[in-house]
Amino acid sequence: MPFLDSRLFRLSGLDGLSRLWRTMIRVLIVDDERPARRKIRRYLETEADMEIVGEAGSGAEAVAAIEKEKPDLVFLDVQMPGLDGFGVLDALSIHPLPQIVFVTAHDEFALRAFEVHALDYLLKPFEPARFKKVLERARAIMQRASDDASERVSRLLEEMRGRSYLERLFINSGERAFFLQVNQIDWIEAAKNYVRLHTAQDVYTLRGTIEGICRRLDPELFIRVNRSQAVNLDSIKELQPWFHGEYRIILKDGTEMMWSRRYLDRSSSLFANQF
Repeated sequence: MPFLDSRLFRLSGLDGLSRLWRTMIRVLIVDDERPARRKIRRYLETEADMEIVGEAGSGAEAVAAIEKEKPDLVFLDVQMPGLDGFGVLDALSIHPLPQIVFVTAHDEFALRAFEVHALDYLLKPFEPARFKKVLERARAIMQRASDDASERVSRLLEEMRGRSYLERLFINSGERAFFLQVNQIDWIEAAKNYVRLHTAQDVYTLRGTIEGICRRLDPELFIRVNRSQAVNLDSIKELQPWFHGEYRIILKDGTEMMWSRRYLDRSSSLFANQF
């Protein structure tokens, strides 16, 4: 019987056979800590209906993997440097979104938010019994065709955005690591799977997308000005009117960039009663 999965021979009795014929749930594991990924993988490998389609060790990798693999279920670490778990969800363009199980070491507010929006979570360190309970709930939710995971995640994101914006970023630069206050950043540029943060003293590189990081920054402080650049409004020296209603931006450090019409239209409220 070559068409049967080889796992059939590792299962026993009718219960084992019924488990094999369940619809497989495709799972992606996202955590910046390798031991945490290994633990989740180890637990999942004991479940016959769970198929691990990949792992991601950063927010940017997670976005790419989710959009490529389109998993049914994602174990998503909340606290990751650069692009965190909420930034990952913000940056996704697929619909519907997969079922999300958030993995977090702390943050009581987040836990309350997950519960309110019927999303599940694992609080580190977690034990097998708690993990199995989360899987049971995930299975039940995915069996309900009327359940809209995307809507629930959207409500959660709106609540989290209302809570606060990023105030600092974790920078791991060579042999040193530190927290960078976001108000020290003059401008941000996209660099494929990375973003470069320009300050008066240096340029720092983080793995992530400009879309993801801009969604987590206070729009009263940072504004996206074109496809690949965002700027701290306090770092702007002057705006020069340009062709087709666009502006050339000159920063206090002399850097120049264009504020494209597409992104200018999104920021029209900034120009009320000014131009």
